[in-house]
Amino acid sequence: MPFVVIKGTFHVEGYSPDGDSVRFKAADKNLWAKLSGKPVELNAQGHAQLRFEAIDTLETHYRNLHQPLELATDALERTLEGLGITGVTWNDTRTKVTSASDGTEGYILSRAVEDYGRPVSFVYAGETPEEDGSEVFLDTDLLSGSLNQRAVEEGLAYPTFYEGLFPDLRAALTESVDRARNANLGVWAQDRTRAGFEVNGLESITEEHVIMPKLFRRLAEYLEAGGSVAGFEEFLEAKEEEIIVISTVHLTHFDTVVEVHGNTVRMTESPENLIFKE
Repeated sequence: MPFVVIKGTFHVEGYSPDGDSVRFKAADKNLWAKLSGKPVELNAQGHAQLRFEAIDTLETHYRNLHQPLELATDALERTLEGLGITGVTWNDTRTKVTSASDGTEGYILSRAVEDYGRPVSFVYAGETPEEDGSEVFLDTDLLSGSLNQRAVEEGLAYPTFYEGLFPDLRAALTESVDRARNANLGVWAQDRTRAGFEVNGLESITEEHVIMPKLFRRLAEYLEAGGSVAGFEEFLEAKEEEIIVISTVHLTHFDTVVEVHGNTVRMTESPENLIFKE
C-alpha cells in the first residue's frame, strides 16, 4: 500500500510537543479520509496530533513524569529545529509552549491512523515536488530525508516498530540504529535497556536510567499505582501485549522479553528486534 502525501503546517504554540509528536494542520483536510483506520482526531483549529512512525524518543511529560531530561529535551529541540520552528517559550513548569514562530511548512507521508486518532507518519520539513494527496512508494532514499530517520541516525530516538512497516524500511532504520549505538550517540551512551537497571522507585527511571520509552511507560504506570518491582512481570503478563521477535519470527508477549531479578529490570531483546502488534 502506498503512502499518501499530505502537505501542511506544523504547530506547537499552546501544546506540549515532544521529540516524536507534534501538531500538524493539513492544507486540505479532506485528504485525511484517504488514510485507513480510525478518523483523524482534529481539534478546533484543525490540528492533528502526529505519531512519528518507527521511533520513540525519551518522554518529557508522560503522566506528568519524564525520562532523564537532558536527552529528552535534546530530542525535542532537534525536532523543533528540523521543522524550522523558532522562538519557543514555555510556561514555568515547561509543560506547554506559550509562544513560538511556528506554522512552518512541511508534509507527511502516512497510510493509517492509529487507535487514538493520530496519523502514523514519516515527517518532512519544507517542500516536495509531489502533488498534495498523491500516493508515493516510500523507499530507503525517500526515508533518508525524514525527521524519523534523522532522529535514529543521531541516537535521539529508540527504534519502535509496529506491524505494517515495510521490511526494507525497518532494515534501513536498524542499520542506522547499529551505527548510532556503535558510536555511542545520544541515548546509546547511557542506555540500560538490555544491560539492566536497578529500580528503587520512580526516580530511578525519571532521573537516573535511560531506557526504551515503551518499557519506561509500562514501569511508570505500574510504579505509580504502588506496585513493587517484584510484581512487574505479572503486571506485564496481564496486559497480554503481543509482539513478534524478528530474529526468530516468534509471536509472543512483551512480558516474555522482560526479566526482573531482585530490583533489577532488563529486556532480553534489543528494541530493534521487536515488532509490536499495537
